[in-house]
Amino acid sequence: MVNTDDFIKRLEIILDYYSINASAFADKIGVQRSSLSHLLSGRNKPSLDFILKILEVYPEVDLYWILNGKGNFPKNDENLNDLKVATNSAPALETVISSLKPAKDLFSNNPTEEKTAISFKKTNEALQNNSEKEIEKIVFFYKDGTFKTFKPD
Repeated sequence: MVNTDDFIKRLEIILDYYSINASAFADKIGVQRSSLSHLLSGRNKPSLDFILKILEVYPEVDLYWILNGKGNFPKNDENLNDLKVATNSAPALETVISSLKPAKDLFSNNPTEEKTAISFKKTNEALQNNSEKEIEKIVFFYKDGTFKTFKPD
């Protein structure tokens, strides 16, 4: 659970770091000014959508840092460069799909080739059935708590 008072302090650190007032910050991340005002006053708690908007506009804000104070702000330069490269060069959908790990059998520790083939077949069928739909973004979540967002051009 996020401690709202501590979250507000970290949000104020972000505002100070960028030398930006609350109104301009709200406009930049795409939330209503009143929403940010209510959050800063402690009236409301931060929503997941609000936090994701901050991370989208300010990639140097670490998810764990903004949520619970663990990690660094701003992120170290190495992580930032990785994020910039990843978001600027979104791979083709085929590359993304081929890089996915095969599905594991939930009832044993060993992946089976048959279940993997079925899983990829179902994924491929789902993609073909949705070929008329346009992909907005793909988000990869890593076990270390980080994530990367890919947006097709």
